[in-house]
Amino acid sequence: MTLIMPEKYYQKTSGLRSLSRSLISILNPLIATALYSFIGLNGVIAVDISSFLIAFTALLFFVKIPENKNNKKESVLVLAKEGLMFLRENPLIMALILFMSGVNLVASAFDAVLPGHVLPNPKGGSSVLGIVTSCSGIAMIVGSLVVSVLPKPKNRVKIIYLTMLFSLGTENFLLAFSREPLLWCIGQMIGWILVPIMSANLDVVLRTTIPVELQGRIYACRNTLQFFTIPIGLFIGGFMVDNVCEPFMRVYGNLSVLKTFFGPGKGSGAALMMLILGVSGSLICLITGKKLKKYQYNEE
Repeated sequence: MTLIMPEKYYQKTSGLRSLSRSLISILNPLIATALYSFIGLNGVIAVDISSFLIAFTALLFFVKIPENKNNKKESVLVLAKEGLMFLRENPLIMALILFMSGVNLVASAFDAVLPGHVLPNPKGGSSVLGIVTSCSGIAMIVGSLVVSVLPKPKNRVKIIYLTMLFSLGTENFLLAFSREPLLWCIGQMIGWILVPIMSANLDVVLRTTIPVELQGRIYACRNTLQFFTIPIGLFIGGFMVDNVCEPFMRVYGNLSVLKTFFGPGKGSGAALMMLILGVSGSLICLITGKKLKKYQYNEE
């Protein structure tokens, strides 16, 4: 994207990319189900192959990417070393990547905990879980549209950690202390609507700071460091609910304070875990925000 898009459109383009991903995640199951009922599995596969051919043709003939004149051949290890050295010499980028690694840890743990909170609830169930989960996709669509029209902010780095502080804190605390589906939906909307705004500002910071010739290797290092915590978070979330929080609430859940905050019976342990995630996410954002104030980012 850096090679084919003017810098002034980075934020808008990132918002539109988030919009595309959100629409795909919401519409794909609906369209696939509708097509399956009319044309069967073979028809769905044919539509899938056709959509691939359309995308492939568009990329092959209509999207022109400028050639990189640097034809120097280097080994994968050398390229990886250069990427890591750049991150060492640019602590702002490294701090942002590690920050997002922590955010992904908390967010993925939340994804593992959410079903354990909603399904056992008397007002919950599988259909309610589907509605609550879909609210995150709707929020992403709204957030993507908003960031596509927002003007350039004064401080992109500040936007990154403040949006995540609001999202991780508000969503986890609201779901931890509530037992109403409407509040769960509101929590999901609040938690996800700011994600495209954060993502767009992070994308602009990375693209305007990292030299074009290094972006491939830096983004590879970034993806490794930023996303390896997702499976860890999923494991921790499920493990904590099943082996720590639920057993704890079975023993001490009759205490009036715990029952008032987290409710009675099964699912109260998941609510307790959401409180832990809310505190953890807020601390990550506050500590990182304090650290990021030491660094300067100037968007030219």
